[in-house]
Amino acid sequence: MDNSKRRVVITGLSALTPIGLSVTEFWNSMMESKSGAAPITKFDTSKSETKFACELKGFDVNNYLDRKAARRLDPFCQYAMAATPALLHDAGIDPEKLTIEEKENFGVIVGSGIGGIQTFDIQSVINHTQGPNRVSPFFIPMLIPDLAAGQISINYGFKGPNYCTVSACATSNNNLIDSFLLIQNGMAEIMIAGGAEAAICELGIAGFNASRALSTRNDSPETASRPFDATRDGFVMGEGAGLLLLEELSHALKRNARIYAEVIGVGLSADANHITAPDPEGYGALLAMKRALKYANVEADVLDYINMHGTATPAGDIAESKAIKTLLGEKAYTINTSSTKSMTGHLLGAAGAVEAIATILAMVNSKIPPTINFETPDPDCDLNYTFNKPQEREVNFAMSNAFGFGGHNTSVLFKKYEQ
Repeated sequence: MDNSKRRVVITGLSALTPIGLSVTEFWNSMMESKSGAAPITKFDTSKSETKFACELKGFDVNNYLDRKAARRLDPFCQYAMAATPALLHDAGIDPEKLTIEEKENFGVIVGSGIGGIQTFDIQSVINHTQGPNRVSPFFIPMLIPDLAAGQISINYGFKGPNYCTVSACATSNNNLIDSFLLIQNGMAEIMIAGGAEAAICELGIAGFNASRALSTRNDSPETASRPFDATRDGFVMGEGAGLLLLEELSHALKRNARIYAEVIGVGLSADANHITAPDPEGYGALLAMKRALKYANVEADVLDYINMHGTATPAGDIAESKAIKTLLGEKAYTINTSSTKSMTGHLLGAAGAVEAIATILAMVNSKIPPTINFETPDPDCDLNYTFNKPQEREVNFAMSNAFGFGGHNTSVLFKKYEQ
């Protein structure tokens, strides 16, 4: 790592997930190897090929937002807004006490892989059945993925960098990376980074079924997300939000902030292979991981844990496993890896942030979250995936991977904080 660049640390975490509506609930559920999958309750699934998903359980937007304001937000944006107060509280930041200058250096990069698909579905029907004059004036602001960042900024008066990157299921990892680089290069002091997704609707499920990406294990939803198992048949749709607060180190120390971990490396690459299928040898994933390590100026053998993208798609799990074996050689078999998607499902544009939180918590608690639902070995997936139960391990260096349709590959490298 270039020591002339500013150090960036994580000082706040917030998560709304199918296995917990807080960071504590999320972590405890992972330690209990809990599945978030169940039959879909949001719509009639009688015509759907897949009839289950990992929905947010017990979430009531009225517990977080004014009723009138909530009606003007797509659910993905509701989730992002609902997660923000917990993030600021966790970081020990009271927006009311920030100076104008502090707010000018406080940015937000929060995105969504798909955006307001539920709003699109509803308003499209209205347009075709009632005519264009009946389409909501809030349709476009509710639809576009950048409005999560925009709404957070407007609500709190944060005037720093404000936008989102959209890169499918790599979205929130890209947002983490952008936030890290902005702080490191002096363009902000604090950034809220992450993602939110709410694609569990009839159109969302139909679209992913049409692309043959979703599991159809309707007889056993809770065991359907089974990364690296030989009988895996696709991912399970999830929903929710993950937010992290990134902060320049001296700024964090000055206000005596709790520091969870340090971000030391980031890597980006493209498969340049196919719109949905990964490079079969995992070359793009390998490039992203190598670049994250190179950015941090550390060798691959420092790694203790990798939170894998691990969606439970037949090709994706093999490709990522190959990439890790190429990166680490024999060391690949001595580190821990896991896919927390086995419990949360795939949160698409929010996945990277939620899994970065899981990675950081593994570092803080010296415990590796498991990959649940393993039953049948796959000879092409032969790493230590921490199957079925968490495992105790000291974690000093950990990486979180997120990849997206279009061939987008991202890796973020965390280090246990040392003053």
